Order: sequence, then C-alpha cells, then structure tokens
Amino acid sequence: MQVFGLQGSVYRGARMASRLAAQTPNIVAARREAVRRFEQARRDGLSAVQAARAVGCSRATLNRWAKRDVPKSRRPHHTRPKTWTSALIRAVEHLREHYPMWGKAKLGPLLRDQGFSASDATIGRILKSLMDRGRVQPASVLRKTSATGRRRPRTHAKRLPKGLKPKVPGGLIQIDTVFITIEPGKSIKHFTAYDPIAKWTVAKVFNRATATSAALFLDKVIADMPFPIQAIQVDGGSEFKAEFEEACKNKAITLYDLPPKSPEINGAVERCNGAWRYEFYAVYDLPSNVDAINPILDSFQHIYNHIRPHGALAGKTPACYLKSIQAAEQNPSHM
Repeated sequence: MQVFGLQGSVYRGARMASRLAAQTPNIVAARREAVRRFEQARRDGLSAVQAARAVGCSRATLNRWAKRDVPKSRRPHHTRPKTWTSALIRAVEHLREHYPMWGKAKLGPLLRDQGFSASDATIGRILKSLMDRGRVQPASVLRKTSATGRRRPRTHAKRLPKGLKPKVPGGLIQIDTVFITIEPGKSIKHFTAYDPIAKWTVAKVFNRATATSAALFLDKVIADMPFPIQAIQVDGGSEFKAEFEEACKNKAITLYDLPPKSPEINGAVERCNGAWRYEFYAVYDLPSNVDAINPILDSFQHIYNHIRPHGALAGKTPACYLKSIQAAEQNPSHM
C-alpha cells in the first residue's frame, strides 16, 4: 500500500530510522559471528557460494571481514585545517575567564566587536578545544561547583520535629517574608513574626531580604513580643541563615528549619501575612521609602495586637488574651 500526501523529508527520515534500527549495536561482534557461520558452513560441506548465500553476505565481504573485523574509520584523510589564530584563542580564553557561564552565542559578538572575524561555530570549537585541554571549565561543572560552594552548613538550626506544637506564648514563633510591590518598579521585603498561641504579630520592612536584615528583625521581635521567645521556626530561605542563625545562637533561641515542600506547617504566619497584605498594604497610601513605611507599619502593628478582635480568641484582642492568661496564672483556682 502506498500512502500519498507525505512530504519527502518524512520518507527520508523513515528510511534513516529503519537503517538505524536494523544496525547491530556491536558491529564487531556481528561481523565475527557472520565469519564464524560462514566458516562452519564450509566445514559442513557447502561451497563458498552456498555458504555465503546462507550467511546473507557476499564472499568478498566475508573474506574482507575475516582479514579485518574492525570497521575502518570513516574520518576523512584530509580534514579541514583549523582557521583560528593563537590571538583568537587567547581572546576566547580571556573572555571566558571573565564570563565563565557564557557560551559561543554571547562570546561571539564580543569577539567580533574586538575585530575578530569568527563565527559562533568557530568560537564553539575553540571552547571545546580549551575544555579538552583543561584550560576552561564547562558551564555545567561551574554551576554544580557554585551551588555547592554557596551552601553553608547549618551550625545552629535543627529540622523541625514532626508534630511539635507550642503550648505557651513564645514557645514557637513563626517568621516569614512577603514580597510587596509598593509602586511600579519598586518592591520591598516584608518580615512577619507571628505567635500562634497569643496571635501576636511583629513586622518590619527592608529593601532586600538578607540574613543581615533578618538578624535586625530578630532584635525587633525580641523587643516587641511581650513574652520571652523560646524557639523560632522558618522556611529554608537564605535570609534565615548566616547572620540570622548566628544571632539566634547568641541569644539562646532554638531555631527550627521546616522540611522541604511543607508550607502548611507555616500556616499561621501565612494567614497573618494575608492580614498585612489586605488590611494594611491594600488600604493605606504608603510612601516608597522603607524608613518612612516602618513608622506607619508600627501603628498598624499596634492596631492588630491591641484593637483588632481575633476570631480564634473568641473576639478578644491578643493583648486582652495575654492579660487574661496572666491573671489566671497569678490567681489560680482553689477549687
């Protein structure tokens, strides 16, 4: 049956695929097996013509395989000579040292701006030659090296135990960050600390979410929380490492790191982030400077902790809830 309407490239691709599928993966072994069968057929009494016909190859081919079963190289005897100069090689190596992640597509225009008439393909062959000689490193190797090099060992943080729940205010504070766009082209990082028992929150904004910013925010959390902080839980963000981890260690605060892909464990602070986003940033007309935003943020923090009723506290504010449990501790029942 003949199929009409297919393009010629489809037929050519099908023929090539059939030839590739018919090839034996080990050509040397297949040739040796054909020669062995041919010689065995001759020993069994068949003529050379009959044995070759039984094997499925010509006598000339079998005789040639018997003399040399390893296929001859198809590499041309006269290959195209390298057209690049030593000056071009030095220029490629120099640029690659400055931009180790850039390939031929980015280095090519830079070299042509320097006066070299080299195509991107030529630049790629030079890079391959430099990699083979060990003069430059492949980008894949550099990516792995840089990733492992930036990973600092955790000296204080621990993996959060499964099922660990706070029982008193300050037993386990949840801290998280939120990306906030103040105006087109201007964004800030909002840090939120939340106590899931007392529903108390502390917040501050920075231009960037760095470990130094997180360490400064920790000082505010300790100052603004009306109870001592025993432990803190954070996600795996880089801002909660380095200086922040060292600050927790110096202040004798246990630091717990959440397991990967488990944002639900930080659900309390995520819910508080929503309150900040929709009750503060969506309502107030804020300036674009973080130094000007933080005083306004402190005002809403006071509203959240002292004026805003909380449904999980039966309509009490976090401040009223803390007063009630403190009064219960000071005047225990004698019943």
